[in-house]
Amino acid sequence: MTSIGSKILVPLNRFSLGYAQALLKDIKPADFARQPKGIDTNHPAFVFGHLAIYPDRLLEMLGRADLARPDAHYVDLFAAGKPCTDDPQGKIYPEMEQIVARFNTRYEALNPVLAEIPNEVFEGVNPNEKHRDRFPTLGMFTAFLVGSHIMMHMGQVSAWRRCMGLPSAM
Repeated sequence: MTSIGSKILVPLNRFSLGYAQALLKDIKPADFARQPKGIDTNHPAFVFGHLAIYPDRLLEMLGRADLARPDAHYVDLFAAGKPCTDDPQGKIYPEMEQIVARFNTRYEALNPVLAEIPNEVFEGVNPNEKHRDRFPTLGMFTAFLVGSHIMMHMGQVSAWRRCMGLPSAM
């Protein structure tokens, strides 16, 4: 029997990462942490940095803390509720290359784990109490984190691109 992880979650994660890569097209490193003039929105540095903290949390929930590589600096800068700040001098956020590399590396680290997790684990109770009412099982929460969560934030990057005068990435 094919697992939920290999049949659904790994392809979903790959699709989400592909869209994220497409949205990076034409973004200059100097603009990566900039907010459009007069618009209070999340810039790509914040979005990609924010998303980069979740694979390690998910690895821990999946019982693979040995593969988690949490970064306290990223959590301090990018955790939910932290402000997104315009950074014209590049002094607040890490460089584009570093943020994107961490985002890619951490999400790619999930794929072999997702593929090997037995369905029974995904059918178990979501250990994250804060989100258990919306996502009662670990599988539902995992699907949210590798699918909807990424895509909802990539919508912010897509809108940011237009505000910055960039064309559609598609």
